[in-house]
Amino acid sequence: MDRIFEAAYAAWAAGAARRTRRRRYKRFTYGDQWCDMVEGADGHLVREDRFIYQSGKRPMTNNLIRQLVKNIVGRYRTRCADAKVYSARDIAKEARRNCLAELDSRMLEEFLISGCAVQRVWRGERFGTDGTWVDNVDPESFFVNDFRDPRGWDINLVGMLHDMSLPEMLNCFGGGDPVREAELTRVFDSCSHALPLFGGESSFGFSGKIGHCRIAEVWTLDSHRSADDSPKLVFCWHCRWYAADGSLLGEYDSPYGHGAHPFAVKFYPLTDGEVHSFVEDVVDQQKAINRLMVQIDHIMATSAKGVLLFPVDQKPTDVSWKDICERWALPDGIIPITGQGTQMPHQVVTKTTITTALISCCSCR
Repeated sequence: MDRIFEAAYAAWAAGAARRTRRRRYKRFTYGDQWCDMVEGADGHLVREDRFIYQSGKRPMTNNLIRQLVKNIVGRYRTRCADAKVYSARDIAKEARRNCLAELDSRMLEEFLISGCAVQRVWRGERFGTDGTWVDNVDPESFFVNDFRDPRGWDINLVGMLHDMSLPEMLNCFGGGDPVREAELTRVFDSCSHALPLFGGESSFGFSGKIGHCRIAEVWTLDSHRSADDSPKLVFCWHCRWYAADGSLLGEYDSPYGHGAHPFAVKFYPLTDGEVHSFVEDVVDQQKAINRLMVQIDHIMATSAKGVLLFPVDQKPTDVSWKDICERWALPDGIIPITGQGTQMPHQVVTKTTITTALISCCSCR
């Protein structure tokens, strides 16, 4: 198998933990906040919401994370509008063509959730128009070598996965050659119905869309001798396109003026190469708030609320218990008593710290 293809898969597999964390933070952001697995009473792992139900309580959610993310994105939109960022003369045309205001806002939202912001900036034809195009790249489809420079200057392999239909595949790599198109059709039929190329969490070689073939776009920083046959090495970015079975579909040197790959990459904070997002910092607080709400709900559901303790020796013989209940419910009701008992009737209301707890919840906003 092609060593570049193997290196690309190795980079993809190395990002499995980062993708797993991102999925968790995304679930928390959009309201699925009881998704963590915990040990149940029988020793088996169950979702936390299922465990709460088994404990006789109701899982409740007060989603503060989503509101925080929306506030930050909204503030970003306002600042950009005030500064007229996307209407500047030098980028206005490209901004309108790519809907950059919306695209960047969604990219910021992704960055807050996962700590990863990746855009693919390329030049070519799309929808019959030639120009510069910007696409947000889903971190689920992105892979890169282990790098630690916040500027990305130590990146030497980077790429993403595409799910292409047969017409898209023929248009990109067929070149109008019937023989080549027949070969691509064979590759497509083989890969679009195949099982995942590699096992485990990764679906590197398996398309998530029915009737599509997974294609890997891989950029590597290659070296070769200079044209004048001097011993000096020349470095250049080279792109290769692979089908899911490792077949090389096409390759070329970087066609861009900057001579590099088309990806703009920002991982945060990249301390020792680690990625930690904004949402990660508030997940534990969110879980504490949700658990407090469950506790408050359980206390309110099981506490005595307005229970009347009525000593039997205080009940007159000509008054029924039903009459006492009805009179007790009236705001101006009168309940006769014998006055012979040592203890008077009184109402029981459980004293709880619900008000204090609710105040604590609100202070976390």
